[in-house]
Amino acid sequence: MKQQWLSRSGTDELILVFGGWALGAAPFTGLTGRGDVLFVDDFRHFDDPLPDIAQYDRVNLIAFSFGVASAGHWLAQTGFRPDRLIAVSGTLCPADPERGIALDMIRATADNLTEASFAKFCRRAGMNGPVPEIDLEAAQAELHAVIDRGGAPEVAFDRIWIPQRDRIIPTPAQEAAWAHQQAAVRGIATPHVPFRDGQNWQEWAA
Repeated sequence: MKQQWLSRSGTDELILVFGGWALGAAPFTGLTGRGDVLFVDDFRHFDDPLPDIAQYDRVNLIAFSFGVASAGHWLAQTGFRPDRLIAVSGTLCPADPERGIALDMIRATADNLTEASFAKFCRRAGMNGPVPEIDLEAAQAELHAVIDRGGAPEVAFDRIWIPQRDRIIPTPAQEAAWAHQQAAVRGIATPHVPFRDGQNWQEWAA
């Protein structure tokens, strides 16, 4: 996993963000609020214990897109329990035709990945601004790791945000995936990337 501090001022509260595939920190750069923010992505392997989080009195984990399943696997592997756990635009079963994305579609995305196809993916996801830089080989390997790893162990989320215009992980698939945690679900009238400049981190953790 790769780590990047988006904000670090020495507070006692941490927002730990598990990002989505290949987009990096770009979807989150316009968010503001109190607390330190540690962004992690590139989930080919879960070989980093993130030792910096031990110093915080409170940790809220926000997982986005394929980062939701990655967070589920990481939590099961480490035994770490955040104070609040939030899922945005993702499920615990990423490579699943009914509760995620069809396996063949993920494999085709990996096998045919180019800078042009990635730019199209970003537009479909609802990204604003320039297309993030992409390491094609690493991005392909991460998609194959998602396929090989399979679904994450079941974990209870405190809040689950489901975009109603998601063209990446279909909205009905997300709704089916979270049917048993319906009390935590909130629908939002956004595309796959729902974050916008000026929003507060605490809005997503609410």
